[in-house]
Amino acid sequence: MYTIMRQSIVLTALLALVLCGAYPVAVTALGRALFPEQATGSLLTSGDTIIGSKLIGQPFSGPRSFHGRPSAAGQGYDAMSSGGSNLGPTSAALAGRMQERAALLRRENPDAPLPVDLLTASGSGLDPHISPEAARFQVGRVAAARGLSPQSVSELVERHVRKPELGLFGSDRVNVLELNLALDGMRP
Repeated sequence: MYTIMRQSIVLTALLALVLCGAYPVAVTALGRALFPEQATGSLLTSGDTIIGSKLIGQPFSGPRSFHGRPSAAGQGYDAMSSGGSNLGPTSAALAGRMQERAALLRRENPDAPLPVDLLTASGSGLDPHISPEAARFQVGRVAAARGLSPQSVSELVERHVRKPELGLFGSDRVNVLELNLALDGMRP
């Protein structure tokens, strides 16, 4: 019996060392070697200050910035509470939220069709991207608030449209943080 117990303890310790030590260290080292930017969080900096990550959405409000998708993560864009609202398509609360968002968006741009990604939150609540249509929808508001021509802001949006990965995976998208940083560099 002691032999079986000793073998079990030795095997458990060995597996713990490999699976809880060696394997995570090897995968982390490989990730940093092959994908250094992504492995460190794809952080954007200004000088020595970290502004944000290309991979995690941030709240932007006010007329001078492009806004991302609504977030249901905690109080909004809370990485510690990542997740959707879990409200289903027949939920009265979800319908009410979408009607409120639609009313606000219609005041901003009454004649344009409403982009669905400005009405609905993403599954994680931390989506850093919006569709090109959602970015184009906001051009008039941002241009007016910053004293820029709508054409110059539209051109900036088009320069920030990213195509699907490998031409296959995903859809066209615009990173809101990168777009707003580029917008901050424009002069009226």
